[in-house]
Amino acid sequence: MPLQSVKLKAAIDETPESTNVSFAMEHDLIQMGLTGLAAIHANLSPAQLYEEALQRQEVELSADGAVVAKTGQHTGRSPNDKYVVKDATNADQIEWGKVNQPYETANFNALKQRITEYLKGKEVFVQDLYVGADPAYRMPIRVITTNAWHNLFARNMFIRPTAEQLAQGHEPAFTVLHVPEFQTEPAIDKTRSGTFVMLNFGQKLAMIGGTSYAGEIKKTIFSVMNYILPTKGVLPMHASANMGKGDANGEGGGDVAIFFGLSGTGKTTLSAEASRTLIGDDEHGWSDTAVFNFEGGCYAKAIRLSAKQEPEIYAASRRFGTVLENVVMDPQTRKVDFDDATLAENSRSCYPVDFIPNSSEKGMGGLPQNVIMLTCDAYGVLPPISKLSTEQAMYHFLSGYTARVAGTEKGVTEPTATFSACFGAPFMPRPADVYAKLLGEKIAFHKVNCWLVNTGWSGGGAGVGQRMPINVTRTLLRAVLNGELAKAEYRADGTFGLMVPQACEGVPSDILQPRTMWKDKEGYDATAKKLVSLFADNFKKFETKVGPEVVKAGMGQ
Repeated sequence: MPLQSVKLKAAIDETPESTNVSFAMEHDLIQMGLTGLAAIHANLSPAQLYEEALQRQEVELSADGAVVAKTGQHTGRSPNDKYVVKDATNADQIEWGKVNQPYETANFNALKQRITEYLKGKEVFVQDLYVGADPAYRMPIRVITTNAWHNLFARNMFIRPTAEQLAQGHEPAFTVLHVPEFQTEPAIDKTRSGTFVMLNFGQKLAMIGGTSYAGEIKKTIFSVMNYILPTKGVLPMHASANMGKGDANGEGGGDVAIFFGLSGTGKTTLSAEASRTLIGDDEHGWSDTAVFNFEGGCYAKAIRLSAKQEPEIYAASRRFGTVLENVVMDPQTRKVDFDDATLAENSRSCYPVDFIPNSSEKGMGGLPQNVIMLTCDAYGVLPPISKLSTEQAMYHFLSGYTARVAGTEKGVTEPTATFSACFGAPFMPRPADVYAKLLGEKIAFHKVNCWLVNTGWSGGGAGVGQRMPINVTRTLLRAVLNGELAKAEYRADGTFGLMVPQACEGVPSDILQPRTMWKDKEGYDATAKKLVSLFADNFKKFETKVGPEVVKAGMGQ
């Protein structure tokens, strides 16, 4: 068992008040330069972290038992403030650029020294955790935060060791040092702003500051796994996954399905299907033998969350242990209002995955039978579902397309296309074709069925057409997962070169053909042609990195 409250005798400036701190952990913190701390709170339980966070007025308690945190000006990631230390080991391994901005080792070390000086006399919270449910690829990590609620977030988000595992010793392979109140000085630290998300693979250390948005912790560790796993033949995926009920313990095949998709396309909603077992809602690995969750928790979008549309997620978001981020709450009744976007459109709910009743105990399933790529097409021209060849799957994986609804800025009246390679470019340190080739190899070898699903608009773009009914999407996906749609008759779409089913029981046949849903046929043709052009322009950067068959597979070429 971890040591109970003790004062440790150590060769540091002052011995901190410590809870549950092993001598090995204390030694590691000293080696990092974390000396002179006022207190170290290690591996506290949710109830203990609640007490600490409420006492420090970091959060408020909701009527349902969840804690509610506000993150200030940063209510989402800061992709322009992400840096990777460039050294001899990774200089030719990383796709350097806007996503992975190179950073000097000397600057990193100087910043680290300033942070450790800043932390003297302060309290820190430490959680020893794992990432990767498959024991063959599991990585021990450590998350150090200055706020109790961020520590609870990390505890919810990653895989929690048992007391026995902690007693056996926990040697982190990667550490996250999270100091949201600390800001860099751009002129000194060579950063764009006071916000920073920094990865140093050589030192196995990430440092995050200048932002309280908790998702930075989660996505930083995801980036680490995305760098490490391809060298082991494992495809890391920004995707949710579920499986048939027959294999709730992760044994055997289990009818596994993978759902790729950018934020807002329905990964979390569509994978939390009551009739199936949830493996995880966001980050997974695909090895030669299994699909496994990286995490031990979920980070679901909370805006307009409803008991009717998403009952499992809604219930999980209204219980003790959950962290609600930027969700509006009545100050008197303490009831939360998931429909209120005053604080953020990107409000979030973070809870352990086992808060979902049908979640997998092991966080693992067998090899997938279906790969589903989700896109929210706000132009309203893509079919609700289409079947992809291996080459088409690689093309759409590299494209990573979705389209967002036009904003409120004056003069902006059309949807905005978004292309994010591998459905997660901001988290992929290696070149995108590394991941795409791994995907293609696994699809071909395991003979996996691949599908493109539009959860966006039908009958016209946003503002003209209607949002694709979720019951239609669910019916189509059930037909995919029970094997019925694989037997359907298909016809090639003349615009995008996609194979579209002619019929699916329970779905109106007209909705399967997007052009028939448009009153303005010429408007459809013009909009579809525009989207084809956007795809082609975006894909030019990949044409020399993949085979000609993949290039030709795109957009009906």
